Amino acid sequence: MCERAVFLGVDLGSVSTNLVLLDPYTDEVVVKLYLRTNGAPIQALVKGMKQLADRGPWEVLGVGTTGSGRQLAAAILGADVVKNEITAHAVAAIKHNPATSTVIEIGGQDSKIILIRNGVVHDFAMNTICAAGTGAFLDQQAARLGIAIEEFGNLALQSQHAVRIAGRCTVFAESDMIHKQQLGHGVADILAGLCQAMVRNYLSNVAKGKRIAPVVLFQGGVAANTGIRKALESALGMEVEVPDHYDVMGAVGAAVLAKERWTGASRTRFAGFAIGDSSFASTSWECSDCPNHCEIVQIARDGTPLACWGSRCGKHQLAGVENGSA
Repeated sequence: MCERAVFLGVDLGSVSTNLVLLDPYTDEVVVKLYLRTNGAPIQALVKGMKQLADRGPWEVLGVGTTGSGRQLAAAILGADVVKNEITAHAVAAIKHNPATSTVIEIGGQDSKIILIRNGVVHDFAMNTICAAGTGAFLDQQAARLGIAIEEFGNLALQSQHAVRIAGRCTVFAESDMIHKQQLGHGVADILAGLCQAMVRNYLSNVAKGKRIAPVVLFQGGVAANTGIRKALESALGMEVEVPDHYDVMGAVGAAVLAKERWTGASRTRFAGFAIGDSSFASTSWECSDCPNHCEIVQIARDGTPLACWGSRCGKHQLAGVENGSA
């Protein structure tokens, strides 16, 4: 069987690990994987690579990584491009719809807004401090109410009268929801109220002072929640578009960036699918050679040091991540 040429994009986050294979000629997403990180990013990444290998064979022309664990993913995979989430999500949004002006991205642990003007990032903001208004909080509340997270949005759409929920803090929001339950309000009305509270929180916190202009793209795992999408459209007074690959747009952007770097003659640093059969281990220690006391992290593959970072002076640096964390 002939190998199919693809670009590999990886978004390694705290909640999910997303992998995408992109066709180099049509920019079609050939394969996408959305995996739970579950606090074990290396294991999630190796699992994903095994699953991709099983669907092959593939000829990987280039690799891009993004997400909070982009350096780790780059070291293990041998990435050609390493970029932050803002850049990756913006690139994917523009690839999906060149007219995009605003990207609303709500993930498992954080949320962000990206303003695009004339095809480039004009401004952005992120919320990484509070879990209110993120996928993790929605998961928690769905579990507490005994409903599947996949049913959350459709149930919220059945509401006839959304109750008002305090959404600026997870503790207050949960207390308010419990209080509304005790008063006898229905689950659908409570869920709709929570959707509206999340949107109010997002607009008054993350998007504060930002001019949201169409076209608006809604990305991230929470974009699957139709209740949140409706609440956004109602609050903004405009249509909100959800891309087909809303849940892996960071990985799509990383793959597109890898393609843009490719010249046709350039050789990829990709370590190969054999990494799925390798054993990886991470160790950390505090360097006491100077008053900085840097926390050093070292990644080893099959017992051989692969990458090392954390030292301000670069003393312990290994040639693992070529492009840094830009």
